[in-house]
Amino acid sequence: MPAMLPAALPAGLFPACLGSMARVALFFLMALSWAGLAGAAEIPDKELSGSPSSKRVAALQAEAAHAGWPAVAQELHGVALGRYQKQSPQAQAWYYLFRWAELFGQTEREATARWLEAVQQARADNSNMPRQFEVTERPLADFAPTDLRAYLMGSWDFSNQFFTLLSPLDRTPEVMSLLGRLWERNPTEFKDHAGLALAIAVVYDVSPPPGWPHGQVNVRALPRRLPAPADVFGFLIKSGRNSALLQPLGKLPASELKFVVDFAAGFDEMAWAQENVQVPLASFGKVYDAIRYRRDRIESRTLVWPKPAYRLPDILRDGGICVDQAYFASMVGKAKGVPTLLFRGAGLDGRHAWFGFLDGDGNWELDCGRYADQKLMTGVAFDPQTWTDISDHELQFLSEGFRRQPLFAASLTHMQFAALFFNDGDFPAAARAARAAVDIERHNLEAWELLIGAWQRMGVPPPRVEGLLQEAALAFQCYPDLEVAFKSRLINSLRSRGETSAADFMERSIAHKYESIREDLSMQKAREILRRSMENDGVPACIHTYDGLLNSFGPGAGMDFFDQVVRPFFEYLLKNGRPGEALRAVERAQTTMRVEPNGQLDRELNALKDQAQQMLR
Repeated sequence: MPAMLPAALPAGLFPACLGSMARVALFFLMALSWAGLAGAAEIPDKELSGSPSSKRVAALQAEAAHAGWPAVAQELHGVALGRYQKQSPQAQAWYYLFRWAELFGQTEREATARWLEAVQQARADNSNMPRQFEVTERPLADFAPTDLRAYLMGSWDFSNQFFTLLSPLDRTPEVMSLLGRLWERNPTEFKDHAGLALAIAVVYDVSPPPGWPHGQVNVRALPRRLPAPADVFGFLIKSGRNSALLQPLGKLPASELKFVVDFAAGFDEMAWAQENVQVPLASFGKVYDAIRYRRDRIESRTLVWPKPAYRLPDILRDGGICVDQAYFASMVGKAKGVPTLLFRGAGLDGRHAWFGFLDGDGNWELDCGRYADQKLMTGVAFDPQTWTDISDHELQFLSEGFRRQPLFAASLTHMQFAALFFNDGDFPAAARAARAAVDIERHNLEAWELLIGAWQRMGVPPPRVEGLLQEAALAFQCYPDLEVAFKSRLINSLRSRGETSAADFMERSIAHKYESIREDLSMQKAREILRRSMENDGVPACIHTYDGLLNSFGPGAGMDFFDQVVRPFFEYLLKNGRPGEALRAVERAQTTMRVEPNGQLDRELNALKDQAQQMLR
């Protein structure tokens, strides 16, 4: 009988020591106690010097049929570590073979429990997800036919894409089931378009949230349902054969194709876009401006699509506001095989939306439709693989393409084995492998996380770990969100050791550094300063902190400062029974910030004033 798992599990199922390295670590969290080279003698040295052969893959499948995949994984675990310790160029190929055996040996219950825990920790659940899941004790090997398993284990390229792309937020049983269904549909087309199949599998394993692709259209006009995965696969392959695509599907990796396959519009609309919107890839950003801007909707505050249907031809005919322009452009791009992103953002004069696309040179153009006065702001866009907001640094990583270079491939191998050592409890070996990874490629984020985690597990003194955090921040100084993240951890460590003056100085330095180039990150630090004051100080001291932040960051500031500082402080004062001080805090903000008459910031500040004045009556 299948069992039911709730969609939320108790915290603590996995260790939380590794922070943002979750993409790597959550797939190694089985406590392995296998001997370092167990089973290696069963495979001849001559064979180990090369990549796994099709005969070896067949033999492993036969062995798993009677001994089980966990036993095969145990054998391959030792083989892979042995190859790495001997500095064999084939170590990664045997590593991927181990990873497949480990994955195939997981039961549906185990994999689903891990996924639910990851979703809970990341707060990535949404109301469109089922509340319960019917699970069995079937191993994941059963979700893929024998010939697909042979292909997966024998293809280094697919394995590399799969295990570098797979996230803890992917529902692995459904990913494997989708791959199996796409394989059975047409194995030849699967092999020819394996990256596309993988992209569909990691996007369609979980339902998108109700706010996707944006929240300014009701569910009756846009149902928010992904189409059948096999139909998307077939539509794009057929479109490629008919020369209807601007990007060649076979040359894009799954990490970019996932931004193609998230269809919110129907197939008839996508076919219409292929036929009726003719813009070359080099100037694809102009599609945004093809939609006539409806200023009358802004003036009448009609921010939600007013018509009963939300279809691409209707948007082109009727015009729309910025979010409709961004939606239209992003869906037209997907119809033409172009990876696209729809950005929802906050600007100096209110909310805004724009879009980005992958150009022919492999670079992301991320400012299409973005206004000049929005440049200090970063928007947020859904990552369709996880249905969470994609990070700023991930966008830069995608655009720079360094993960497709040979140096990163070498760094990746060391990082993968660092994770194996870490989860075997061999932290010195994990630190050595992770250090090798970051020395080869300084932008290998997962390797930095492993190195820091290994040092902490080894009991390295906090000042030395702080030096490592500073080194990591320097490595990512061109990625503001990562530099701020590493320095924030450094600040927390300093503060925990009583070095409050050094911590305060560094925190304010970060805020001022990004004041002119990344208002959102500067405001994050301002918010943290205010939050700490509200938690630890009395009201008079908090007012002093707020005034200081207003003087430092308020002049010329817009919606982000309002969201991060003004409104939280206003609510804090009301909670503490100080409506008079709350009113004065808003009035000081009005005279300091950049407030356009009748703009959104003006309206929201006045709404706070009205709320405080009502309490004073």
